[in-house]
Amino acid sequence: MFGLKIIMGRLEVSIMQVLRPGVGQLGTYSPRPVSLRLVQPNTQLRGQVLPRISIVVPSFNQGRFIGKTLRSIIDQQYPNLELIVVDGGSTDNTLCVIKQYEAHLAWWVSEPDSGQAAAINKGFIRSTGDIMAWINSDDLVAPGAFYQVADYLIKHPETQVVYGDRILINEECLEIGRWILPRHSNRVLKWVDFVPQETLYWTRKAWNLVGAQLDEKLRFAMDWDFLLRLSEKQINIQHLPIFLGLFRVHQNQKTSSQMSSIGQQEIQMIQRRELGYVPTMLQLILNTLLYLLSARFREVGLMFDMNRNVSA
Repeated sequence: MFGLKIIMGRLEVSIMQVLRPGVGQLGTYSPRPVSLRLVQPNTQLRGQVLPRISIVVPSFNQGRFIGKTLRSIIDQQYPNLELIVVDGGSTDNTLCVIKQYEAHLAWWVSEPDSGQAAAINKGFIRSTGDIMAWINSDDLVAPGAFYQVADYLIKHPETQVVYGDRILINEECLEIGRWILPRHSNRVLKWVDFVPQETLYWTRKAWNLVGAQLDEKLRFAMDWDFLLRLSEKQINIQHLPIFLGLFRVHQNQKTSSQMSSIGQQEIQMIQRRELGYVPTMLQLILNTLLYLLSARFREVGLMFDMNRNVSA
């Protein structure tokens, strides 16, 4: 009987390994060079006036990474870009790095603030773009992302918010995982936030409809709260099946250092607000299972296509 339990336990682990997608995990394989096939933007875009994209980069003591973040934004070579950096008074080499890119910035400031949400709001007050996003100072924008977002929103004016798939990278910019997502689900969004923040873009109209600000009381889950407020306004949110951002996993980031403390408190607060209670792990699994299975199905399909193209 004991041996049977061991076998069943191992079988359960094997099934979970097969079924569970990379979504929700902070890395699923050993570091490797980033493999990213660029989807070329519509060439017709280059001949027209493109919507202005306003990017706010909130920063605090990320001098090690912020240069790569800014370079990934500038290297988009998007002709109508408004780039704003809001630093919280860094004491490392952040300011030296920012000054290296000052010619590409519409505005920047370094002064104490009350947190990341306050810094982002401060930046967006200065912004004028038709399309908006914030990119944290340790993450990267995937090549071609701005053209992809602009192309989709031009062709689909009924859509106000888009996001894409994510590549996870480590401190050395090596790939350690991927979030390959299925179609967007407002129902799943009430249970858990699987939307990669660094891939999220929205219109000025959507921003104004939800009060033109993030909730500054939140330090961890401000993006989930923002998405839920967008959803409540019946704003059209779409997932684009392309990689739009690279999320860096490192020890000093909030996702790694604050998830079990501040992060968990804010997550439970939002769950109580949206669901009326804090769900158990089993309830979360049952209510997101089809979504995660769809993610796994798409993940396996992309792996199959990649292997087929390599063998061809």
